[in-house]
Amino acid sequence: MNSQGFVQLPEGAVVAFQEYGVPNGVPVMFCHGWPSSCTMARLTDEPARDLGIRIISLDRPGISGSSLQPDRKLSDWPRVVERIVEHLGVREFRILAISGGAPYAYATAVAMPQRVQAIAIVGGAPPMAELVDGEGLLPLYRWMLPVRFRPLLLKMLMLRQCDAESLRDAAAFEAIFESQRRAWRSSAEGVMADAQIYAQPWGFAIEDVPVPVRLWHGKEDRAFSVHLAEQVAKRLPNCKARFVDDAGHYSLPIRHMREILKDLICNADGHWPDKT
Repeated sequence: MNSQGFVQLPEGAVVAFQEYGVPNGVPVMFCHGWPSSCTMARLTDEPARDLGIRIISLDRPGISGSSLQPDRKLSDWPRVVERIVEHLGVREFRILAISGGAPYAYATAVAMPQRVQAIAIVGGAPPMAELVDGEGLLPLYRWMLPVRFRPLLLKMLMLRQCDAESLRDAAAFEAIFESQRRAWRSSAEGVMADAQIYAQPWGFAIEDVPVPVRLWHGKEDRAFSVHLAEQVAKRLPNCKARFVDDAGHYSLPIRHMREILKDLICNADGHWPDKT
């Protein structure tokens, strides 16, 4: 399955989404990274089909096919998710968030604990507004905090060897970078607005996330230091973390997606087994 659709919100804005995997599978909401768009979820398609998972991936406001929503906050996002799942007839679901999708997954879990069964965070962004000096962040992300950045800063990704090797796979490269091109091509303003969210307080504490969290992080991640991920894992009340050797910000979801998805749906009640 690779279908797309649009849902209109009560105020008239439109949210675009794309589905991958199988239509009647275990529903998993996909939160794309930054700068990116819903087609980043192509990374999940093959393993989702094999595992019987339905991936529902949304374009955030102002990204690709979704309407720009001026002055939006992170706390606005769960209402968007609720509208989509009701439109699709989904009652309970899990969430998979890559990189900059992490705050959106956490916010949804805090707002909808009865419906979110579990979340998986892969190379997730930490609460940047809580960082004193941006230590542990790639310079690109540090500069997101005090100033409006420019697209040329994307040249400063400084890929690890493991990431560069993983991106030699044509399908993986397209999933990662075509989703970025779609985001910028649609609306630079939307991408900028998405970045502003990261620099602001989330409106809740990490400790408030009530659902089971599986946190995955590459030890070679240069975007967000593994030390930042370790700090987040300690603060989450119901978290099992896996810090992966020889894995970076891009190679982790590319190489380990099947394992990540299988782990996310391991139990129907959202509880993790004693052994991994």
